[in-house]
Amino acid sequence: MKEFNYLFKNGKNFVINTAVSNPLFNSKQGVIMKLVFIRHGFSEWNAKNLFTGWRDVNLTERGIEEAKSAGQKLKDAGFEFDIAFTSVLTRAIKTCNIVLEESNQLWVPQIKNWRLNERHYGALQGLDKKETAEKYGDEQVHIWRRSYDISPPDLDPQDPNSAHNDRRYANLPKDLIPNAENLKITLERVLPFWEDQIAPALISGKTVLVTAHGNSLRALAKHIEGISDADIMDLEIPTGQPLVYELDDNLKVISKRYL
Repeated sequence: MKEFNYLFKNGKNFVINTAVSNPLFNSKQGVIMKLVFIRHGFSEWNAKNLFTGWRDVNLTERGIEEAKSAGQKLKDAGFEFDIAFTSVLTRAIKTCNIVLEESNQLWVPQIKNWRLNERHYGALQGLDKKETAEKYGDEQVHIWRRSYDISPPDLDPQDPNSAHNDRRYANLPKDLIPNAENLKITLERVLPFWEDQIAPALISGKTVLVTAHGNSLRALAKHIEGISDADIMDLEIPTGQPLVYELDDNLKVISKRYL
């Protein structure tokens, strides 16, 4: 297992705090809650270097193998999940299923919710990243991709590929369906699901699996770790690798590591 050293800010550095040294850990109760994030396995549009966002694409063979490996690692580490959360996008759902199957836990209840979807990349969805940079310039595309509060151009709601025309969102109020998002907006979308579903599950003592997307997981990581607006832009979450959090009974991070 690899220790991950991007956790609590100390000056300009981030350091690991253990359950022993973390002053937020309640030593009287000794409660440690386990939360695992997994970004979906490598997708078809990851392979083609296309902006994906809310577009629904499948896993590649590499992505399937990443998910199988993640499930085996979790099994070997003795993780027993009580509940799993995922998005309504195929690549995350399939990753969740494969992970649970490989760890002999396919029976574990799953909750699928649109709030865990990837960040919506607006009119960039489906475009080649390299060609987009050539058209608009590297700097502009970098701003769209990496700034915390600047969104790419909106996708026309009438576009055939708009989520407004996707029946999986038919019961959502139209004003909740994005046409483009930045990470700030993504966090605002994800946070109610954390507060209503994930956090209560953890507080009740459940071991939780969240299989989602790079930016929805980065948004959650920002919230639970207290990462600044500037520093979150440097956080990358690789595909198909279990990211394990141990939390105290106040949902403060005790430790964080990749398996």
